[in-house]
Amino acid sequence: MDKSSYYVTTPIYYVNDKPHIGHAYTTVLADVLARYHRAKGDDTFFLTGTDEHGQKVQKAADANNMTPQQQCDETVVRFQELWKKLGITNDDFIRTTQERHKKIVRAIMQDLYDRDLIYKAEYKGRYCVPCERFFTEKDLAEGGLCPDCGRPTDEIIESNYFFRMSKYQDWLIQYITDHPDFIQPSFRANETLGFLRKPLEDLCISRPKSRLAWGIELPFDSDYVCYVWFDALINYISGIGYGSDEEKFNRFWKSCHHLIGKDILTTHTVYWPTMLKAIGVEMPQSIFAHGWWLVGTTKMSKSLGNVVNPMDMADKYGVDAFRYFLMAGMTLGNDASFTEEEFIARYNSDLANDLGNLLSRVVKLAIKNFDGKLPKPGEFQQLDLELGAKAHQAIDALAGAVNNMKLDKGIDTVMNVVRAGNRYLEQTAPWTLAKNGETERLGTVLYTAAEVLRVVSGLLMPLMPEKMSELRYTLGMTPEEINAFDFDSLRNIGVLTPGTELHDIAALFPRILVEDKAACAKAEPKKQEKKEKAKTVKPKQEEEPLPEGIITIDQFFKVQLKTAKVLTAEPVANTEKLMKMTIEVGEEVRPLVAGIAQFYKPEELIGKTIVVVANLRPAVIRGNESRGMLLAAKNENGLKLVTIDGGDFPSGVSIG
Repeated sequence: MDKSSYYVTTPIYYVNDKPHIGHAYTTVLADVLARYHRAKGDDTFFLTGTDEHGQKVQKAADANNMTPQQQCDETVVRFQELWKKLGITNDDFIRTTQERHKKIVRAIMQDLYDRDLIYKAEYKGRYCVPCERFFTEKDLAEGGLCPDCGRPTDEIIESNYFFRMSKYQDWLIQYITDHPDFIQPSFRANETLGFLRKPLEDLCISRPKSRLAWGIELPFDSDYVCYVWFDALINYISGIGYGSDEEKFNRFWKSCHHLIGKDILTTHTVYWPTMLKAIGVEMPQSIFAHGWWLVGTTKMSKSLGNVVNPMDMADKYGVDAFRYFLMAGMTLGNDASFTEEEFIARYNSDLANDLGNLLSRVVKLAIKNFDGKLPKPGEFQQLDLELGAKAHQAIDALAGAVNNMKLDKGIDTVMNVVRAGNRYLEQTAPWTLAKNGETERLGTVLYTAAEVLRVVSGLLMPLMPEKMSELRYTLGMTPEEINAFDFDSLRNIGVLTPGTELHDIAALFPRILVEDKAACAKAEPKKQEKKEKAKTVKPKQEEEPLPEGIITIDQFFKVQLKTAKVLTAEPVANTEKLMKMTIEVGEEVRPLVAGIAQFYKPEELIGKTIVVVANLRPAVIRGNESRGMLLAAKNENGLKLVTIDGGDFPSGVSIG
């Protein structure tokens, strides 16, 4: 990607309650993207903030016996403290109660009113307080419930001011159609176009002070305040100088990228573009709607008591590990599952077993054989060059993944380099080289692995800035070298200086023992018992037990069967049955170990399209990681793999 300007925004968050994992996810994602673009040399601006007007804030303030401004001032600190803890590097934090924002909102509303794009009329409709939105009867769910959140709505009849949003319906449909990258992922654009198939109504943009006093007063009618969404959306331009610093605004707005949750798609892809069109401002480059974090298969909800507190996770397992899981665990655009068990499994597999283990091996061998100094490499062999090339290929792969909002795929590419580094040590066996006195070859192997770790640490720096700085320090890099990090330096070869003293540190990512976690859960048994006694639960009607060996359809659908192409295959040393393979599952490349060496030769496997269980917890078999399980049929006559007819059938296709 060429160096240019880059402007990224999060939604501004309501200050009616404390932040949860959804807030943390969007903000960490924006931070990671901003860090990547800064490392590329792009002129970068990252904006986040809080939405401090509206009925929800006023209700929260009333419940807490304080003024709305006091509610805002107390709650905003929770967001600011969490962003500081999570290492968020926002360039600005905007609050909609700040005068700099209110001034721009009033100016825009006065201009639209003067041009007859805002008018007064009587309104009758249903209003959802939590969503701060009006709905017509035909839009409501069964029973008069809100179609978005499912809560009851209130009927309201009153005079209000309206923005002529319907005027721009045809234009918006055409704009979305002509600009396929405007709303991402593409299926979200189709959702918006589906919404626009119905006649677009004008948008109510005011609330009478008699019903809601907490908001920005309309400049043309002091009896009304501005509707919270109309006020909030304007932060994206008021925060970078619209109407106050035109040079700054023109510098960044042309490269604006909005990150939002899928629940606020309509407000950002219908309300906001029509507002901008009326104001006379160009459209942002993209609006990307990500999915939700679920607990298993259930949406997080305060009423269910399953909301994940990001502060707790960061305290318990470390900020960088939490950031890593959020970014690696969700395919952008889709929902993702968050459980503590899944977090621990990925942490142990990716960070402790793979990355931490590779660093530990290199440093300890250098300490033992080279007095703790980075050895000087000798002549590089084919294996060394191949590993170095794989690391450098990951630079472009990650850059492309960031550009195409496929961050999890880019991260997996980098982690595949780490896994390749561990395989490289298995292949070169530096401990054997040391034992045999092959010092020059040993030095080359350790230097090659250290250089790969340097590249990997740079690629993962935006995700885990503290841990990757620690890794680079371990490799003997100076504070100046660590702090002056940029992407261009990753492409250089032989950056680490032989003879530099390495720093032996404690484990970069100490393995989390499940037993430790269980022990923690038993720490407060009395408190737990008390909670259980306090609950009054209606007895469940007992379901008829399933016959032995029978499962439900829900249980079946938890298993993800996918096609996979075998890229490489070789027997596992010192075993008769095990074959280790590299397989391609869609865009992902992963290792797999299976007991098929007695039935297939490596050359018979390469190129086959097989079927694998893709969501099996990773395992280590005879020192080799296995991420999945292949399907095969076996009887007394032998074993046959479950394969797909046709060699050109793609990998990564779901089966079922």
